[in-house]
Amino acid sequence: MAARRPPKADPGLRERSALVLPGWVALLALLFALGSIAVVLVRVGVLPQLELPGLPDLRTGAVREAGAAAVTDWALAAVTGAALVALVALAGLLANSGGDTRVLSRWGRYQGTVRRTGLSWVNPLLRRRRVDVRLRHWRSEPVQVTDRTGTPIVVRLLVVWRIRDTARAVFGVRDHEVYLREQIHAVLTRVASTLPCDSNAAPGPALRDGQWFADELSRSLAAEVLPAGLEVYSAQPLALEYAPEVAESMRRRRLADLDAGLRTVLVDDAVEAAALAVRRLERATAQELDEAARSALMEQLLVAFVAPAGVTSAVPAPAARSVSRSGGSRNGAGKEGNRA
Repeated sequence: MAARRPPKADPGLRERSALVLPGWVALLALLFALGSIAVVLVRVGVLPQLELPGLPDLRTGAVREAGAAAVTDWALAAVTGAALVALVALAGLLANSGGDTRVLSRWGRYQGTVRRTGLSWVNPLLRRRRVDVRLRHWRSEPVQVTDRTGTPIVVRLLVVWRIRDTARAVFGVRDHEVYLREQIHAVLTRVASTLPCDSNAAPGPALRDGQWFADELSRSLAAEVLPAGLEVYSAQPLALEYAPEVAESMRRRRLADLDAGLRTVLVDDAVEAAALAVRRLERATAQELDEAARSALMEQLLVAFVAPAGVTSAVPAPAARSVSRSGGSRNGAGKEGNRA
């Protein structure tokens, strides 16, 4: 079966810098517009003239002669234009803190991203979306999946991630956080089904062994969420347990496997020790025991060795006889070599 390929992203949708002006330019424009409005209003007599030493009289001749305000068409046009400049300068200001960006769009079309921090000015007609690009972590709830043997297991993950491409995160998917959670569940289901949870029954790799499970989760998840503009640093399993409905039976099975392994090791050690003891006894007495005597002695030694461990039932008499035969054949071969 062909390997599954991760989804492809729109090659034309990539993050790019938006057209931005420094904030001090907008502030200067705002101050200039407000000052111009004040000067025009003083000249037409709407605002009183400040009586300061060395300050010229800004009022027009008609206003000084009439002693009253005289609003003209040019004054209205100047005030209106300066007010528009002040409004545009003020409406285009935005402030970004560390780790924040602004994604700009017009009528649903991407226009660029502002990553610079501090005060900036952008086109006030553009829509702005705040996007957090700082490193984040997400701790999952217990997720139930199945391993390769079909046994249900429960896994909890800790995923460390961040937004890498703001354009794809905003316009590539409807909700990048929901998309991330769904992909975590899908990747976890796929990766967990490749190996058994434990390797007690059958030797080989398992999900609990080493760092393979975490590395494979991180690699697969990073490939799946890359088209959405997300970057996954790590996906670490916090807990890996059997599902409640099979936990007790699997615990008993694990204990039975451990007990069987322990019994096998004890019996093998006891057989080797008994065979060695018989050979040493024959060398020490310089006498070769017949098969019946050797078998009886082996059985007694095996029972004596394994009785404290409570595994005497695991030592059948034929096993002792087979070991005694092998021990006898080795002894015979050794004696023939000595005679030679």
